[in-house]
Amino acid sequence: MLRGLTTVSFWTADLEAAKTWYTDLLGIGPYFERPGYAEFRLGDYQHELGLIDSRYAPAGSATGAGGAVVYWHVDDVSATLERLLSMGAKEYQPPTDRGAGFVTAAVTDPFGNVLGFMHNPHYLDVLGTRR
Repeated sequence: MLRGLTTVSFWTADLEAAKTWYTDLLGIGPYFERPGYAEFRLGDYQHELGLIDSRYAPAGSATGAGGAVVYWHVDDVSATLERLLSMGAKEYQPPTDRGAGFVTAAVTDPFGNVLGFMHNPHYLDVLGTRR
């Protein structure tokens, strides 16, 4: 039924600043833009990260940290955390060893969204079967 992530969307009250921040972080600009929206394709599977002007948020929706954390695979959790903190993100979850090679961490970006990242051996195993 659920076949894979298509787009992870983050709300932002300052779309231009968020586009600049994520362009600096990712090393690429948005591949798709519309008024109030910018979308990046990134990573091994070209998943999408969308930035949406928070004025388009449905009534009653959370526009800041919520209950779910989406984790992106990274090769080095500590180096990723250090880079994000140097760019103005705030620690949300410190690096946590979950056992068996899994390490998670998360920050709150300057726009109030939780950006999770982890080292995930299963991700690498699946990636290895696709190459």
